[in-house]
Amino acid sequence: MTLRSRFTLFTVFWLIFILILYNIFVYFFVIRVTTRGELQLLTNKADLVIESLRKRGMQGFDDPKLLSDLYNYNEMMRIVTGDQIVNRVGTDEELLSIPSQTQVFSQSETKQINGQRVLYLSMPFFDQGRMIGTVEAARRLTVLDSYLQILVGALTVTSIGAIVFAIFGTYWFTSRLTGPIGQMVQTMREIDRSGKLYRVKLNGREESVELQQMVRAFNQMIDRLDRTMESQKHFVADASHELKTPLTVISSYADMLKRWGRDNAEVRDEAIEAISKESERMQNLIRSMLTLAEAEQDNWLDISRFDVTSVVRELSDVLGKTFERDIRVHAGNTSVYMRGDKEKIRQLLLILIDNALKYSKEPIDVRIRNQKNGIKLEVTDYGIGVSEADIPHMFQRFYRVDEARHRTTGGSGLGLSIAKKIIDVHEGSVEVYSKPGNGTTVSIQLPRKI
Repeated sequence: MTLRSRFTLFTVFWLIFILILYNIFVYFFVIRVTTRGELQLLTNKADLVIESLRKRGMQGFDDPKLLSDLYNYNEMMRIVTGDQIVNRVGTDEELLSIPSQTQVFSQSETKQINGQRVLYLSMPFFDQGRMIGTVEAARRLTVLDSYLQILVGALTVTSIGAIVFAIFGTYWFTSRLTGPIGQMVQTMREIDRSGKLYRVKLNGREESVELQQMVRAFNQMIDRLDRTMESQKHFVADASHELKTPLTVISSYADMLKRWGRDNAEVRDEAIEAISKESERMQNLIRSMLTLAEAEQDNWLDISRFDVTSVVRELSDVLGKTFERDIRVHAGNTSVYMRGDKEKIRQLLLILIDNALKYSKEPIDVRIRNQKNGIKLEVTDYGIGVSEADIPHMFQRFYRVDEARHRTTGGSGLGLSIAKKIIDVHEGSVEVYSKPGNGTTVSIQLPRKI
């Protein structure tokens, strides 16, 4: 069953339930109010009769004028003393045949006579504390019942009209409500059929805020998928280009070995050296791509509590001795602890310090700052720097600030992309400050725990 049908049926059934309860309440409320009015009318007449008898000194029970002045054609009135009816007025035999009831308290009830409702009242009267008799009255509720039938008919017609209106109104409303959903379903089917990404267009008609948000969220998802697919295409193209160069070199030198390597030792040594270097470069590239692929997994991080300062000092000592460069660590004498992946943070610092060593011949400064809202790491070199236009693209995969410089340093073009991924999964942020000729500072803000 479609959402439109379910919503329509639910609305109609709920409306029918409410209308039934409402009609029952109105019907019995009207009966109660009108019956109470009729009873009050009979009560007033009985009071007038009793008041007249008191004025006469409880004499003249059988006076016809006593009751005839208050009589109505659809009523019966009588005075009963003991077991005898001493005075009565009325022409309706069914009302006159109602048995008399002599009681010391007033009583009223609604009777059914031949399918018609009759209101009956019995009111006693006293003289010096002694019960003399009762005044009884009965009144047919024919007119009231006819009004009730009109009321039932009106309620029925209005209820049917409301249900019909609700069916068409709900169907029209749900059509507007599910329109964007149908558009999204159609768009998804078109995407599945063609393999191309399409967006749902908002019509000029007034849509609800929730539907507009849903359509915008869907379009934002499509835009994100589009960017992701475009990024993947660029990544595959760039990776293919990066792998193509070493493979071409290896293939060329292998061909040289086949032709002249057996007889020419110089050619053989050159080819072996070139193949070894390109193989190593290709291994580094593949290793970096696998690292980026692993970074997409949920269990990539191994969370623990560690001292960032000790990691920085240890790494700086190793790289300083390996490259015979001066790497200065500014951290004071205090330890700075955080919760995260110790090896990934070490890899992040290794990438940044390695880049600083490649593009600068001056000492490298690494600063660790313990702040209220987290930990701040800064790696500063005093080398050639980066232009302002290149800074926003530095962390993109295979981005080249300088193609010739990249080939000279032997990088894979993925190091900073891996660094950015490590920062992102640690819920941190990064900023780069650089000017050509004045060096570069990479500032990283990390939370104490993720």
